[in-house]
Amino acid sequence: MRIIQSFYQLECKVFQGINSHFDKKLINLFFRTITNIGGAIFISATTLLLIILSSGQIRLAATSSALSLALSHIPVQLVKKLFPRKRPYLQIETTKILPNPLKDHSFPSGHTTAVFSVITPFILLAPLLAIFLIPLGICVGISRIYLGLHYPSDVIAGGILGACFGSLCYYFLT
Repeated sequence: MRIIQSFYQLECKVFQGINSHFDKKLINLFFRTITNIGGAIFISATTLLLIILSSGQIRLAATSSALSLALSHIPVQLVKKLFPRKRPYLQIETTKILPNPLKDHSFPSGHTTAVFSVITPFILLAPLLAIFLIPLGICVGISRIYLGLHYPSDVIAGGILGACFGSLCYYFLT
């Protein structure tokens, strides 16, 4: 129990360190924009366009991404129900947030799961893409912390979950 409490305190410090920069205009603009990459509309539309407009191995990776995106959100919703963790802005009084924040449970991060489920098949197809896609996924994850919506472990769990589903779907379809 003591280890769990120590981990939670460390996690809160990391969360507060990231969220404390909320008032910086340029950083705020960056994270408020990049977080949308993991949102349902953007990521679904992008994946669908890649399937429609591409061919060959790229279409296969895009199809793997779409399958992974759809399948990975089943466990996200199940885990949110099994482990109803309150969002950090509801637990930590000093959290800075945007108006009308999400009200469902925070663990795991759906945005982070989504982005990693979609980028992983492309990284497996062309490993050099990892230079661009992994930092993109990490930025989406950090944006969720920055915006006061997720703890770091929510983001880490989402990234792992998304990468696992992305890998499984890619290898299943290839």
